[in-house]
Amino acid sequence: MGQGWSQPGRAGAVVYALAALVVGTLVTVVTRLRIAQHRGRRRAVERLPDGPIIIVSNHVSYADGVLLAIVSRRLGRSVRILATGGVFRAPLLGWLVRRLGFISVERGSIHAAAALDRAAEALAADEAVAIFPEGRTTRDPDHWPERAKTGAVRLSLRTGAPIVPLAMVGTHRVLGREHPIRSILVNVVLRPKVLVEVGRPIDVRALAGGESATAEEVRGLSDVVMGRVVSLVAELREEAAPQPTGVEAIEVRRAG
Repeated sequence: MGQGWSQPGRAGAVVYALAALVVGTLVTVVTRLRIAQHRGRRRAVERLPDGPIIIVSNHVSYADGVLLAIVSRRLGRSVRILATGGVFRAPLLGWLVRRLGFISVERGSIHAAAALDRAAEALAADEAVAIFPEGRTTRDPDHWPERAKTGAVRLSLRTGAPIVPLAMVGTHRVLGREHPIRSILVNVVLRPKVLVEVGRPIDVRALAGGESATAEEVRGLSDVVMGRVVSLVAELREEAAPQPTGVEAIEVRRAG
């Protein structure tokens, strides 16, 4: 757990390109992925900014990480996603995500904070880092984003990297929480639509008035950032969000 982040290098770039080609092709088989072209209106999204950026997205489905990586590639960046440690322990998949430069997050452990250290190292190398600030897939029955945790804002204050808000709608139809294999097979025929919108970069340090902020200010800034994501989700859904900065997290009790 003490290891830092290592840039994937040329070999990692080749693996990323091949994985993006293969997975991107599969994505077109089971989804209709649309980036900022919903309802046939509005401008086409520009490329993601060069240099260090932190992409934050809502989290509805277990397919979100794959879809976010594909979307980011189409917008010009190979993103390094913060993913749960279980992904890194999976056979073959663990090797792949390491080669892609993804960053492991051991949630609920003493090593959880180390993920932000590795993310800061990636940003120092001018990489694009992606975080799902809710910390889990939303438990809201209507799939609205939950209120964000503070990690993305703390990382932005620490590094100066701007935060780019991104929204994805419809991913829960790609890979459902229940019967995932069945949903994938059905999607080959039905191909659910996934809509994506990207917002303007947020200079968190400018909002904070400097590099440091109190815990209360960090909490408020996290609500501001998540509010941008929620606004994009509402725009894609053409509905009013129930809470402008994300619904309160629903606690799920485990049996036994």
